[in-house]
Amino acid sequence: MVKELVDRAAEVIALVLDVNPQSELYRSGVVNQVSVVNGCLEDFAALERAVVANGVDTVFHLGAQAIVEVGRMAPLATLETNVRGTWNVLEVCRQQRELVQRVVIASSDKAYGEHDVLPYSEDMPLQGKYPYEVSKSCADLIAQSYHTTYQLPIAIARCGNIYGGGDLNWSRIVPGTIRSLHRGERPVLRSDGKYIRDYIYVKDVALGYLALAENLHLPSVQGESFNFSPESRTTVLEIVWEIRRLMGREDLEPVILNTAVGEIHNQYLSAAKALRLLRWQAAYTLEQGLRETIQWYREFLPNVAQQPAAAFNIAAR
Repeated sequence: MVKELVDRAAEVIALVLDVNPQSELYRSGVVNQVSVVNGCLEDFAALERAVVANGVDTVFHLGAQAIVEVGRMAPLATLETNVRGTWNVLEVCRQQRELVQRVVIASSDKAYGEHDVLPYSEDMPLQGKYPYEVSKSCADLIAQSYHTTYQLPIAIARCGNIYGGGDLNWSRIVPGTIRSLHRGERPVLRSDGKYIRDYIYVKDVALGYLALAENLHLPSVQGESFNFSPESRTTVLEIVWEIRRLMGREDLEPVILNTAVGEIHNQYLSAAKALRLLRWQAAYTLEQGLRETIQWYREFLPNVAQQPAAAFNIAAR
């Protein structure tokens, strides 16, 4: 997202929790083209400083504790970051209405919780049950409330499983599988491999966020939620198989633990509203996105210290 904004000559202010030299922001050198404010979402003063001192007119609220399993293991920290962090961002924007002209909130398909009828459409209720899902349901509803009550110019993005270069959360299925295969190891799945998800390439997501910001002057967009999806449902085993094929490692069969708990079995989205109102649709097929992603990790992995393939090498689903 930062790269896309910089390429469009935007003046970017990034809220950064921790400096990680391996993160894409620093590794790519893009950090030298933006202004950095160090702080966390739970710190209202840091958010206020970021907005006021830099005269921010557009806020992309992308920060979160974004790992489902971490949400189960550390619910308090997840709720603090995802829920309190969201109302802090929105309250700063409300208090600085003379500055802030548009707010894009990154929600998730997890906000919908479990439904008997799929794909998810934007008019379905938000009914998360597990800690991470609940945090996203709450943040989404709080954003809607700020628009309804204060007419804050907000649009909400709900995406499926985002993948792409730069993701160093090795517990996720795509980076975890690529790293295992790169090392010549069998990828490990916590689930039975039959869970169904939307997998959407990170560049498509960035363009979706931009489409929301660019159209927030329209009444049909203000206060609305939009699903972003390539509308191609995929099982965990299918995406692992595709990565094995593209990396030429069909010989490395996955290890299926079938120990996953507290996760929804099937989740996928309809993106018809985004196409109709934003003229957005995914530009990358799964193969195209995975090819670019695999290339990114092939360039990245030899340059970092080898990490032990222990529990953190277990793919997310």
